[in-house]
Amino acid sequence: MPETTAAPVAGTATPTDPMIALRGLTKAFDGQDRPAVDHLDLDVPRGEIVVLVGPSGCGKTTTLKMINRIIEPTSGEVFIDGQPTSARPAHELRRDLGYVIQQVGLFPHKTIAQNIATVPRLLGWDRDRIRARTAELLERVDLEPELASRYPSELSGGQRQRVGVARALAADPPVLLMDEPYGAVDPLVRGRLQDQLLELQRELGKTIVFVTHDIDEAIKLGDRIAILNVGGVLEQYAPPAEILREPANDFVRSFLGAERALKQLSLQAVGDAELVRGPVVAADESATAARSVAQAEGVDWVGVLDGERLRGWLWTDDLEDGRRVGDHATRDFRVMVDHATSLRGALDAIVTSRNQVAVVVDDDRYRGMLFIEDVARRLTLSGGGRANRRATPAVSEDRA
Repeated sequence: MPETTAAPVAGTATPTDPMIALRGLTKAFDGQDRPAVDHLDLDVPRGEIVVLVGPSGCGKTTTLKMINRIIEPTSGEVFIDGQPTSARPAHELRRDLGYVIQQVGLFPHKTIAQNIATVPRLLGWDRDRIRARTAELLERVDLEPELASRYPSELSGGQRQRVGVARALAADPPVLLMDEPYGAVDPLVRGRLQDQLLELQRELGKTIVFVTHDIDEAIKLGDRIAILNVGGVLEQYAPPAEILREPANDFVRSFLGAERALKQLSLQAVGDAELVRGPVVAADESATAARSVAQAEGVDWVGVLDGERLRGWLWTDDLEDGRRVGDHATRDFRVMVDHATSLRGALDAIVTSRNQVAVVVDDDRYRGMLFIEDVARRLTLSGGGRANRRATPAVSEDRA
């Protein structure tokens, strides 16, 4: 490992055995008044996602390119697994590092399978091993096997980006470098790709350095976030919850924006909140009993339970005396969430549902409800880590 010790930065806990270590990393381009990156010290722990985020001109992409030596530093050094990258030929180094960029960079004249096989072929893998690895990766990134024979122009932007990830993982590198990989896709596809990356990370445990300009993306993906200022100045380096709770300075506070508390909710899972049973009654209860439950809860509706399954809900005005609750036609809860959903997702469900409630289910079994006041109690910056860090956020809508 490098003997030099990184200078402490606000909110930084320095790993004792980092996979990547930047020491005094500097890049000055000719004709510029100040360095693009100025004496950057940073440790990237093994098996974590570290996100570099900051405004334009903060040197985040330059830093990433210095790690794989697409750009050579003016001074300083990069160490990977304790070894200086300058000690190896650049082309050999890059074969051990997965690299994903916003433009994807697939070879247009090669099929998807050929693109994925690029590095394994350079490493001399045999044909059967390459074919098996390609099939495995297509499945891992949720692409159909028949896409292997197609060309990049025949795929959607999201599909091409998944191929880019598969190609980067082809030779099973310990390190994955990702430069704004989801910046060119629409928000819905972007969210799915982010979820897929977290799923892959749960399975593979790679060391990932991820560049983005989007603080929300950084919070969602990062085990740690490095917030850079113009000139590659490291303003704060810490887990997302710590940065949101205790911004190091006015720059960080301004970069996070005015919705710090709401951003904090994205780090907490529904499963960590205290659920309430809510206004629910069994299907064989009477209309009178259902009205009593609704009145006690201060609402004008009830949920109807068939065993552990939530059938739907009823307005109390629609209940007919002398009939069981289950004899009425129920309405579907439009949005239901599970334990892995972030509280930010639950809040979205609450404000978009007619009942102003998030219904929590687990494999179709009813688990409880969250009302807006329940979420509001969690709207503090008093502590807590990324409760749902290794659980993919999930919000499911009823089909009706």
